[in-house]
Amino acid sequence: MKKTVNLTKAGKAELEKELEELIAQRPAIAERIATARAFGDLSENQEYTDARAEQKNVENRILEIQETLKKAVLITARKTDKVAIGSTVNIDMGGKEFTYTMVGPVEANPLEGKISHESPIGKELLGRKVDDIFEFNGKKVKIKSIA
Repeated sequence: MKKTVNLTKAGKAELEKELEELIAQRPAIAERIATARAFGDLSENQEYTDARAEQKNVENRILEIQETLKKAVLITARKTDKVAIGSTVNIDMGGKEFTYTMVGPVEANPLEGKISHESPIGKELLGRKVDDIFEFNGKKVKIKSIA
């Protein structure tokens, strides 16, 4: 059975943009390899080695993104009274307020307020309602709003 990857519309667009940019880099990398190859002895040619390493990294990332996009299932935020994937939730944790958007693991970036539904806090939040209170890492957490 094929494992799916949850992506928001914005997350899918970001991956597609990154894929386009990586594919556009291919000719320049190929040119760097050709130029470095012309310098002669490849065993001691650091420019050649670096260009090949860059090519490998770019090609691996292209394959990774293509595989992710093949498995992608679009998350659509629906109006609900419970926290779900795609919800934006405002919480009070130990007296500090945080706003998080629940996304799949591929898009997760806590510094941007995007947390995975598979993360420890994400698992705790899923299915909860406004005014629910629970404990997480020794702190009292209250759900203030869900959008």
